[in-house]
Amino acid sequence: MSSSLAQWADSGDDVLDAFPANLTGVLVGYGRVSTKGHLLDRQILALEGAGCARIFADKLSGKNAERPELWRALDYARPGDTLVVPSLDRLGRSIQDLIAIVAVLRKRGVGFHSLHESLDTTTPGGRLVFHVFAALAEFIRELIIQGTHEGLAAARARGERIGRPPAMNAEQIRHARAMLADPEPTVTSIAKLLDVSRTTLYKYVPELKAGGRPVIGPQVH
Repeated sequence: MSSSLAQWADSGDDVLDAFPANLTGVLVGYGRVSTKGHLLDRQILALEGAGCARIFADKLSGKNAERPELWRALDYARPGDTLVVPSLDRLGRSIQDLIAIVAVLRKRGVGFHSLHESLDTTTPGGRLVFHVFAALAEFIRELIIQGTHEGLAAARARGERIGRPPAMNAEQIRHARAMLADPEPTVTSIAKLLDVSRTTLYKYVPELKAGGRPVIGPQVH
C-alpha cells in the first residue's frame, strides 16, 4: 500500500459520514514505538486482551519515519474488520494524519477502535469525535494560513524585505561599480573577489550587459 494517504480518501464528501456499523470481521491490531528505549510489550498485551486475531507493530528509530507495518495492517484488513490501536497517538503523528488514516479505513469498509480513548468509529459517539477532530484540523490549518498572511503584511508595512536575501547587497554593488570603472580588472576577477558569479554580477550591474563599464565620478581628460 502506498504511504500517500490522500489518494485513498474520497474527495468532496464527508469521509466519516457513512462509516460501517455492526462489523462482523476480525480485529486487527496495530502498535508502534518511535524510540529504541520503548517496548511494545504493553501495547501487544493490550491488543491481545482486546481480542485481536492479528497484530502488526512498527519499531522505528528517530531517523526512520516510515511505517511499513501500518501499511501491511491496512492491506491485511478486509471489509467488516476493525483496526484496533492501544491509543490514538500510536496511529497518527498529527490530527491531520489520524483523520487521513481513518478516512482510508472508512473507504475500505473497515472500522477503527482506540482502546485508551474508548473511541469506536462504528458508533455515533465515535463518529462525532472524529467529526470534531476533522473540523479542528481544518480550523488550525486556516489559522496558520491567516497568521502567515498577517505576518507578511505586517513585515511589508514595516518596510522589511520578504523572501530570500539578495545575492549582492548595496555595499557589494558599490564596490563592484568602483572596480569596474578601472579598465584593468576583468569581470571574472571582480566576481571572484566579491564571491559571486558572473551571472549575479551582470544581474546587479545591468549596464554590463550592454558591453559598457560604469563610470564613477568625473572623468579626467
